Amino acid sequence: MRHENPAVVTVVGIGAGGFDELSGTARALLADAEVIFGGPRQLDLLPAGVTGDRRPWPSPMLPALAGLFEAERDRRVCVLASGDPMFHGIGATLSRILGPDRLRVLPHPSSVSLAAARLGWDLARTDVVSLVTAPVATLGRVLNPGRRVLVLAAGADTPAAVAAYLTSRGYPEARLTVLEQLGGPGERRVAGAAGDWAMPPGDPLNVIAVECGDGPPVALVPGLPDDAYESDGQLTKREVRAVTLAALAPAPGALLWDVGAGSGSIGIEWLRSHPDCRAVAIESDAGRVATITANAAALGVPGLRVVHGRAPDALDGLDPPDTIFIGGGLTRDGVLDRCLAALRPGGRLVANAVTVESEAVLAAAYAKMGGELTRLTVQRGSPVGGFTGWRSFMPVTIWAVTR
Repeated sequence: MRHENPAVVTVVGIGAGGFDELSGTARALLADAEVIFGGPRQLDLLPAGVTGDRRPWPSPMLPALAGLFEAERDRRVCVLASGDPMFHGIGATLSRILGPDRLRVLPHPSSVSLAAARLGWDLARTDVVSLVTAPVATLGRVLNPGRRVLVLAAGADTPAAVAAYLTSRGYPEARLTVLEQLGGPGERRVAGAAGDWAMPPGDPLNVIAVECGDGPPVALVPGLPDDAYESDGQLTKREVRAVTLAALAPAPGALLWDVGAGSGSIGIEWLRSHPDCRAVAIESDAGRVATITANAAALGVPGLRVVHGRAPDALDGLDPPDTIFIGGGLTRDGVLDRCLAALRPGGRLVANAVTVESEAVLAAAYAKMGGELTRLTVQRGSPVGGFTGWRSFMPVTIWAVTR
């Protein structure tokens, strides 16, 4: 089989079993290719009879991709990818850069599919976390008692890092099964408990199956306990946080600016609502910046971007937001106006006020723009001698508006 249109790039998924396990179509297209891009490991799986010019990916890869394919536009080009190119693979990236009309994708079973098949796990009920380019703390977002997780490893040291992280998060009894070289002649598995993990690094091509077992539960809905966060006192209280997140209405892929982030709780719980959510926390206090970073890692969303600076100047150069929360700085000149101006049509802004001065700013904004104005008072039961009484927190005024 030949490439009918040289402008179309063929992306071939390949597993550890190599060239012989590919379909006849995939083998024929690779044999006909003039240029073959891929990682060194994938390119080494090709036999000598595949004579196309083999091009390892440059480093860094992403900025070079558009130019690489434009330079070879008149030649027959194949790309080799590990497993399913559209599952945490180069196929999705090329679709975004070149457009889906320029791609022909021939997938191979992903390592996740092979791992679920080996273990007899229901893949639809199993969480999948990629640590190929993400820190191990990303795993924290899916940890809960009884859950099963498949972890895509970055290399031979990932299983030990996962075991150490699970132990630190209260899951020392979690069972790890490391599946190496899935689908290849060197396929192997090793297993053990996270707290007792002493296995030496094995093959860098591995998937880690985690059975969490017993451990501390973490709620999926907004309003985590206050003690889930490190804080110097600048923390949106649990009840107010739940109402505020409901007003912010997180949506997959949406970008939040958390202005005056304090301990980072709003941005963190925004990110925990969906893996595609994005957030930037803006905070002027250096100590709180460090606290936000630590809280984000502890709660499984280390991707929270933290900007050390004071609004409105610190907002310059940030990607346009879909939603903005202002938890501090309302009375500073230009903060509210700058945030409102940054919102795209249909974007949403939510601001909380606890002082008379900041409440006056929200009252004026409400009179001018409308929206929703809510005043929330929280009382918690606390000891009064040998009895229980109600202890009130400062009332919070919440303004929410859609542009």
